[in-house]
Amino acid sequence: MLQRLLHFLDASPVNFLAAKNLADELEKAGFKRIDPCQPLPEVKAGDKLFVTKNDSSVYAFEIGRKPLADVGFHMICAHCDSPTFRIKPQAEMTCEGGIVKLNTEVYGGPIMSTWFDRPLTLAGRVIVRGDDEMTPRTLLLHVRRPLLQISNLAIHFNRQVNDGVKLSKQKDVLPILGIINDELERGNLLMNIICEELNKEHTISRDDILDFDLYLADATPACTFGAHNEFISSGRLDDLSMCFAGLEALLASGPSDVTKVLAIFDNEETGSQTKQGAGSPFLASILKRIALRQSGTEEAFYQAVERAFMVSADNAHAWHPNYGEKFDPTNHPKLGGGPVIKFNAAQKYASDAVSASVFAEICRKAGVPCQRFVNHSDVAGGSTLGNLLASSIPLRGVDMGNGILAMHSCRETGSTADHIYCVKAFTQFFS
Repeated sequence: MLQRLLHFLDASPVNFLAAKNLADELEKAGFKRIDPCQPLPEVKAGDKLFVTKNDSSVYAFEIGRKPLADVGFHMICAHCDSPTFRIKPQAEMTCEGGIVKLNTEVYGGPIMSTWFDRPLTLAGRVIVRGDDEMTPRTLLLHVRRPLLQISNLAIHFNRQVNDGVKLSKQKDVLPILGIINDELERGNLLMNIICEELNKEHTISRDDILDFDLYLADATPACTFGAHNEFISSGRLDDLSMCFAGLEALLASGPSDVTKVLAIFDNEETGSQTKQGAGSPFLASILKRIALRQSGTEEAFYQAVERAFMVSADNAHAWHPNYGEKFDPTNHPKLGGGPVIKFNAAQKYASDAVSASVFAEICRKAGVPCQRFVNHSDVAGGSTLGNLLASSIPLRGVDMGNGILAMHSCRETGSTADHIYCVKAFTQFFS
């Protein structure tokens, strides 16, 4: 189970590749891809369907034995994007000595200093000319070698570096790509690399490329560490570990009366207000279409929503042994202590006493320990998918996640035991 997670993390450096890998696993398990542009096929008990949006979000449905209107649905939702750096258009900046760096902009809220002095690579999607101007083709790109690096300034030029340095998003975090060998490479180095990579599997000319969505990613593989290999070290644990736990549970759970839904959104790190984010009505429209195909009435959808339960799965903050004062004195989850239910008085999380009790009972039935997280009252917390989704679909639900350290670092730390616990709890929920 852990090796499957590590492989998924390595193969999913950005949202587009994560969505593809999830879709591939669903297809292997017998899920049929549906085209939202077309009428939905006949929906019957046991059907396994999935749909994607923008190449970066995935929604899977396993139809239950009983109609949606009678029993509702059980949903696990997570997000496949992570904080990183996006490559800007016209990105190449040639400096003295022919050194080429790339112009970037920050995506989400990364801990920027953690991206320095480590091998990085490029991944994302490239848009190429299609049959007509309205239907370009999308090709995925993952450069599977160290390609770039953001280098620190030597301490001799910045004696205060260990006292804390304010980083400029425009100046300090631009990665070095290479040194041009001749004038023909000037302004073309990045595009040459893109063409070279794409032509390993396709036949693409420079003129075919229209645009791209490319991002930086850590090139070091995910791994376990610790005296007993009890920890996981990887980029993007937030939130790919929850995506994969949801997938594992969906595929492991048997037939059910209740329709099972796995919703993997994009753009949570930038507010979710996109067509592929949790703030979009896309998921609600697909669920409504399924209910209509089952019953012939829109009323069935609204009944299903009232009977539904959502698990919003987004990682939590585990207690840090060096910074214990930052955590709530009585609600600070530990690594290896099991899934974490998250609470917030300002309603940043969907959990309340009722939904938390439901999830705690699910964990108990699965034989899994369960923890609770509340922010230190003097430390502001973030938000996540649950309350955003509930604002468009009024679902009963809980916000939870596995505890990790260094959230939004280039590499985060999680617990091997927690991943196993989470898959067991999710499988119990879907079963």
